Amino acid sequence: MNNIDNSKTNLFNGVKKILIFSLSYYPNQISGAEAAIKEITDRIAPSDIEFHLLTLRYNSILPKTEKIGNVLVHRIGLSAKNPKFEDLGKLPLDLNKPLYQFLAPLKATWLHRKYKYDAVWAMMAHSAGVPAVIFKLSHPKIKYILTLQEGDPIDYIEKTMRPLWSLFSRAFTKADKVQAISAYLANWAKQRGVKDSQIEIIHNGANPRDLAETVSEAEIMALKQSLGKKPIDIYLVNTARLVWQKANDDVIKALPLLPDNVHFLIVGDGPDESMLKNLTKELKLEKRVIFTGRIDRSEVTKYRKISDIFVCPSRSEGLGNAFLSAMASHLPVIATQEGGLAEFIFDAEKNPDKETTAWAVDKDSPEQIVSAVKNILTNPEKVKKITASARQMVEKNYNWDMVAKDMREKVFNNI
Repeated sequence: MNNIDNSKTNLFNGVKKILIFSLSYYPNQISGAEAAIKEITDRIAPSDIEFHLLTLRYNSILPKTEKIGNVLVHRIGLSAKNPKFEDLGKLPLDLNKPLYQFLAPLKATWLHRKYKYDAVWAMMAHSAGVPAVIFKLSHPKIKYILTLQEGDPIDYIEKTMRPLWSLFSRAFTKADKVQAISAYLANWAKQRGVKDSQIEIIHNGANPRDLAETVSEAEIMALKQSLGKKPIDIYLVNTARLVWQKANDDVIKALPLLPDNVHFLIVGDGPDESMLKNLTKELKLEKRVIFTGRIDRSEVTKYRKISDIFVCPSRSEGLGNAFLSAMASHLPVIATQEGGLAEFIFDAEKNPDKETTAWAVDKDSPEQIVSAVKNILTNPEKVKKITASARQMVEKNYNWDMVAKDMREKVFNNI
């Protein structure tokens, strides 16, 4: 992974400073948005752009200021020693998200006096747009970038933001540049009053470890043994956060209609974990559903490599990093075409004019998941052809080197 050399095309006079607003960051809860920040900033030389980031602390053992990769991280908010995931939704830590909306711009103002930022960058409108625009309103000369990475349904997001609607609306209209990771989210920006000329569609990328083929056979065998995977076992896998929109419950409901050697490997954690475990117990599937808990992003590729089919029948998606990483790992993918997924999940039956990249199912349809799994298991040549096409698509259109280059040239240089 190389930093982009922009010495000949640098439009800035000297090193510029950008402050990122993000509710979470490493090593706390990591999703596609946080991964995107790190993958992009790691590829831009510190001698070109100096990145700072303002985020919630949560864990009191974490320092208030820390350098991670090419980003100087500043942490604020309430904290406890080594809180568990469920603790984040309980008092007092559940106050952090609303507090961030107003503590973050105050802290940003203090940091700006010290570091003199040239721009602020909000990671997602619903979580960081409000504090970024509050800062922008009091510092009108500072440029403001908004990235749309939202995976929740848009109507749900807008309903949630009603108490702060005036500020939320201006989080869009006050942006000097809006980067959307899909045309689906770009259309949302237009609906919220952003001009076409201010919008750049720049996709996310697949996990670099999946593209680089860096996992050894020894590592794969060791993980299979630790999980007890037998040669006859088929592992369905999902490596996305355990939240409602990922529809892991539909996959669990599909299992009783599949052979007993088909298992479901759920990698990661999230607020739906207890519900999913209760559903597993209710359906008497404890021996066929495997919960790994939180796994470091650098290790997730191994879990895809030991699996046979990636299944995530999302109810809503902004784009879907996990799907791209699964395709990079040569896994057949079963997915819906909700939201941004429709831009790269193509099925011959639903998209006769596109080259097939996956098995598309309707949301909330365990029966269609069953049919797709059986089709994959009985058509190895078809699987080989489709997974090869999907891998080529990811290599061409969804790699982080390209994303970072586009962000540098089309966003950071043009604010």
